[in-house]
Amino acid sequence: QVQLVESGGGLVQAGGSLRLSCAASGSILSINVMGWYRQVPGKQRDMVATITSGGTTTYADSVKGRFTISRDNAKNTVYLQMNSLKPEDTAVYYCNLFNSNGNSHWVHWGQGTQVTVSS
Repeated sequence: QVQLVESGGGLVQAGGSLRLSCAASGSILSINVMGWYRQVPGKQRDMVATITSGGTTTYADSVKGRFTISRDNAKNTVYLQMNSLKPEDTAVYYCNLFNSNGNSHWVHWGQGTQVTVSS
């Protein structure tokens, strides 16, 4: 019922920029958090950035100052502007939606999009 459609991944040189987009459709509740996570083979999936429906943001230390998360509530879309990219940023990036009505919670994931940063 809920789908997350991602776009914007690809190959970029170190120091370059990419902009990821994730559009959520379906039963989106007013209380929610959207975010981006990334994962490389053999390692855990880590939080990159999150943003609440009220606009409060959180960033991983490794990306703070380089990445910016934003959202358009009217479109239920979250963006991740990635600047000054490093090879260490190479990973599969996943869009996440945490949906809540105050008592029940639902978590949804996008399909993942590959981001590759070359030296």
